[in-house]
Amino acid sequence: MTTPPGSARILVRVFTQRFSCTRRGARLARQLVLVELHGWGVPEGTPLADDAGLLVAELAANAVLHGRVPGRDFELRMTLLAGVLRVEVSDARSDRRPEVRPPDHRPGSGYGLRIVEALATDWGVVDRLVGKTVWAELPRRVRRVLPGGHGDDHDLG
Repeated sequence: MTTPPGSARILVRVFTQRFSCTRRGARLARQLVLVELHGWGVPEGTPLADDAGLLVAELAANAVLHGRVPGRDFELRMTLLAGVLRVEVSDARSDRRPEVRPPDHRPGSGYGLRIVEALATDWGVVDRLVGKTVWAELPRRVRRVLPGGHGDDHDLG
């Protein structure tokens, strides 16, 4: 979790949008990511789109729950690079740093970053002038099992 953001890779596409720091804003962020990925040639229902949607849902929910500052939005940035899809969610609170904690046995609590950690090849947090950015990366190439049990690598996007 120490990879610096924006490492030297070939930029393919970028999507950036601000959302209200509300549950509705978090849902909209996930939906727009799926629409944008479809436009980039990564249709909904593919492993990359599914994983990206889940990452955005978790990171946006955390921004709304833990990073909310009244009157401030959160920002989503999705970057398609050669070999990797990078998702960044920025909020206005630098005092609340994300951390993976032991599971909390209350329903709906404590699993967001565990999901991010399980899906992403790497993730981390960096400070901004105001607030912080939590980022995660997914590989663009996924291994699919074809009929007959044979594997094949596909570039999805």
